[in-house]
Amino acid sequence: MVKVKFAIPKGSIEDPTFKILEEAWQPVRGRGRTYRVKLSDPEIEVKILRPQEIPTYVQEGFYDIGITGKDWIVEASADVKILLDLEYGQVNQVIAIPENFEYNNVTELIEGFAKQKRTLRISSEYLTTTSALIRSNKSYQKYYGDVRPMIITPWMRIGENRMVEIFLSFGATEAKPPEDVDAICDITETGTTLVQNNLKLIETIAHSSAQLIANKNSLEDKIKSEKIADILALVKGVVEARKKLHIFVNVKEENLQKLLKSLPALKRPTISKLSEEGWYGVNTVIDKNEFIKIVPKLREIAQGLVVLQPKQILPLEELKQVMGQ
Repeated sequence: MVKVKFAIPKGSIEDPTFKILEEAWQPVRGRGRTYRVKLSDPEIEVKILRPQEIPTYVQEGFYDIGITGKDWIVEASADVKILLDLEYGQVNQVIAIPENFEYNNVTELIEGFAKQKRTLRISSEYLTTTSALIRSNKSYQKYYGDVRPMIITPWMRIGENRMVEIFLSFGATEAKPPEDVDAICDITETGTTLVQNNLKLIETIAHSSAQLIANKNSLEDKIKSEKIADILALVKGVVEARKKLHIFVNVKEENLQKLLKSLPALKRPTISKLSEEGWYGVNTVIDKNEFIKIVPKLREIAQGLVVLQPKQILPLEELKQVMGQ
């Protein structure tokens, strides 16, 4: 039996990852006791890994699919297929400095240190992302040209420019300034932790969220690609369902067309005659953010409204395009 190997992340997006898998199609067994959890589908082999590792491991074919943050895909420059934005684990990747620094952006920060001939020290888990950002900055190019900032880890040093040093952080990055470094490149959800550590945000680099990714060779494998398509369909069904509401409403025949014109249906509403003469039942799926807009109209012309949260909405016709088929 050919198994699809599935890497899922440990850490901050672990719980919502398990939740989406359970909502998709099956319970997860062994959670909390092992790194090798089991799904009810015996053709899927699951292992929990750090999200930093997953893009590279999927690229290299150790795993066929995985879930990780977009920030780590970019950091690893991973050559993988992004199948789906899962729309949780929403964070911003930012540059922050001590709040008493007078600089308002990265350009001012680099220029200020360069003019004073001071070494600018930055702490981050995102070494390549930070280096690329700094190196592309116009102030950096003005003072240092195309020379690479020095990246410093316990086991290696890469780059030539000792005037800008990027230190690998092993966590608690926001605690490093001002004693150890002058700035950080980190992720933040609300910015509260930055404020609590007397830091201010001076630049937002990118937005990140959890992504379902696949190994490109696995998508070319006939058997594996079929199983991956099944997983994608079920997970995408949960993502779409979280944004929708399924509504059932009864309406008099004289108000039916007026109601239909006000309903932003996913496709076309289903209309059926009720046992009482002159009444119809209408059911359809709408965007959650549209519901509040149509409530006044429903109160005016309809009755018997029932609202449900759908568990899954499977856009099956879109899957071949997503899979690149």
